[in-house]
Amino acid sequence: MNPIQRILNKFQLIVLDGAMATELERHGHDLNDSLWSAKILYEHPDSIKRVHRDYFEAGADCAITASYQATVEGYVQRGLSENEALKLIQSSVQIAVQARDEFWADVTATASQQTRPKPLVAASVGPYGAFLADGSEYRGDYKLSEEQLMEFHRPRMKALIEAGADILACETIPCMVEARAIARLLKEFPGTYAWISFSAKDEQHISNGESIAACAKWLNEHEQVAAVGINCTLPKFIPSLIHEIHSHTDKPVVVYPNLGEEYDPVTKTWQGHTCTETFGQSARQWYEAGARMIGGCCRTQPQDIREIVAWSREA
Repeated sequence: MNPIQRILNKFQLIVLDGAMATELERHGHDLNDSLWSAKILYEHPDSIKRVHRDYFEAGADCAITASYQATVEGYVQRGLSENEALKLIQSSVQIAVQARDEFWADVTATASQQTRPKPLVAASVGPYGAFLADGSEYRGDYKLSEEQLMEFHRPRMKALIEAGADILACETIPCMVEARAIARLLKEFPGTYAWISFSAKDEQHISNGESIAACAKWLNEHEQVAAVGINCTLPKFIPSLIHEIHSHTDKPVVVYPNLGEEYDPVTKTWQGHTCTETFGQSARQWYEAGARMIGGCCRTQPQDIREIVAWSREA
């Protein structure tokens, strides 16, 4: 059964985790690298496990693995063999599963288990633009065909599924051609589900300028796409985007925006200000607008997830 629907049949909201990479930076790791958080998979895997645990303790119902920028091509460029690269990619799932299972064993005997589901492990599938490491995931202008994008995504998706992920998180997708490639690729893996979340440039359009409404309408016909949404986007755009998606699909809407600053891919720095409301207050508005899976992307922390949990489990 679709793991997202299974939880939403019993609980009003799935609380996702927050940022991985910026949280690793906060713990002292240098991620100024084309592999980004993917390099920590082989340098400091225990740090990734610690971040997953922090989010579970904050109340997250889903951990997104540190595989966003982990690709066969990226690791091979660093001198790893293809087999070594695939094993590293799979380790991202294994680390998250271990963190989840250890955490769940600790809470099984307590009343807190009754107020939340056993957390999911969602394997992050970043866009082709993340591999390029040049900001293309915010433009979607890499001019590849559906077939070429399927070839790129296939080995990583296969490895993540075989590693035991509950679901795939195909995230920060900037263009519909990549979403179509992923939806087609899912058919090669019967019984596997994914959410597809786009990066957006404004209240109605994904990063390359296509309408989010058209994207949601097309994806609505694909049974293995378990949810549709937005991530790595400014919070101010989220309410309108939820409305656009919700109006064109009956699938759950997933949102996990940034904290409010804008990322400059050239200088690799964050600029501007965070949103004036607390993240938890904003998240409540997103829930009221129709989102049923809510978490945070870049710059968010476990405290932001606690704020969502505070109102979503108050009953």
